[in-house]
Amino acid sequence: MKLLVRNIGRIVGIRPAGCLRLCGEEMSRLETLDEAWLLADEGRIAAFGRMSDCPSGDGAQVVDAGGGMLFPSFCDSHTHLVYAGSREQEFLDKIAGLSYEEIAKRGGGILNSADRLHATSEEELYSQAMARVREIIRMGTGCVEIKSGYGLSTEDELKMLRVIRRIRETAPLAVRATFLGAHAVARAYVGRQKEYVDLVCNEMLPAVAREGLADFVDVFCDEGFFTVDETVRIIEAGRSLGLRAKIHANELAVSGGVQAGVAHGALSVDHLERMGAEEIEALRGSATMPTLLPGAAFFLGMSYPPARDMIRAGLGVALASDYNPGSSPSGNMRMVVSLASIRMKMTPAEALNAATLNSAYAMGLSDEYGSITRGKAANFFLTDPMPSVEFFSYAYQTPLIRRVFLRGGEYAE
Repeated sequence: MKLLVRNIGRIVGIRPAGCLRLCGEEMSRLETLDEAWLLADEGRIAAFGRMSDCPSGDGAQVVDAGGGMLFPSFCDSHTHLVYAGSREQEFLDKIAGLSYEEIAKRGGGILNSADRLHATSEEELYSQAMARVREIIRMGTGCVEIKSGYGLSTEDELKMLRVIRRIRETAPLAVRATFLGAHAVARAYVGRQKEYVDLVCNEMLPAVAREGLADFVDVFCDEGFFTVDETVRIIEAGRSLGLRAKIHANELAVSGGVQAGVAHGALSVDHLERMGAEEIEALRGSATMPTLLPGAAFFLGMSYPPARDMIRAGLGVALASDYNPGSSPSGNMRMVVSLASIRMKMTPAEALNAATLNSAYAMGLSDEYGSITRGKAANFFLTDPMPSVEFFSYAYQTPLIRRVFLRGGEYAE
């Protein structure tokens, strides 16, 4: 099937083949083409150019962009969108002054979600998660990573990962799965953390690998959760089973998780609200992508990661939503892009590159997604006409996304 999009006011995010990530000053470059057309064939971008050279469109579905802009779909490389129910009571606790750590110590947070998930059927989990998947697709996301981590037992972690596998098989966007059994210590193992780590390494990970349910292994390496030594043990156990690491690090304290991730070949280290010169230096020259989650910092009232310091040091950064019921109950990547500019002083071009190509890299998918490139998957969205690319971040609540295309076809529920 062919799709021809005509009368595009501006194509945004053009990259040559082979460009897998952007670092430092490169992040400020956003290649565009005005008064353009784009042709997709068999779900891939076949060609694009100026309207003066537009093909006839014979045999293709023809779409008139009406002067709107065409962007590559957002790539959201850090979510927890498979969960049971919501946690608005904790929202009230936060308003009353309790911190994330205090809520967790009272049995809330991750353990609260684990209790709810245990009592929820796989079918109901899938139904709830697909509602969230449809939501993020409508908001422009075409590629997503989804973590387990609300199971905290072998049976329930496998239940979550089977739901993620079903989403991958039935949803039109690209999905990557991450095993996060080390999200917290299960209630039954409180005070016996070493035994819980043994369970993750010796029972959970082999079970996940036997069913081929995950692409990555993740650990919450932070104060009050898992130590560097425990993190290294878990990610090395995952590596032996073919799972590359992605690490939660430095959300609550300078944990050593960044250095551990770099030393052990993690594809990304995520959160990074607590970052210093040593962490930035550890990331320089590495293949590890620092991934920033400003939606969580916004919702929790925490400090934001030092994005400008990272970019100034020559690092690439990715952006993701952290969509989850406790600390970032939103998968709106456009809002994440705007927050990156408003609160972390990233330029709109840097933020868009971070939320597309670099976030695709943080899932190992930037050869297929994250830019307008001949041969890549035809995942993109069209906007209403806008005065500039910057307007997309500036007018962050104006409903500008008009039509969404995944695999070369228009998304319609």
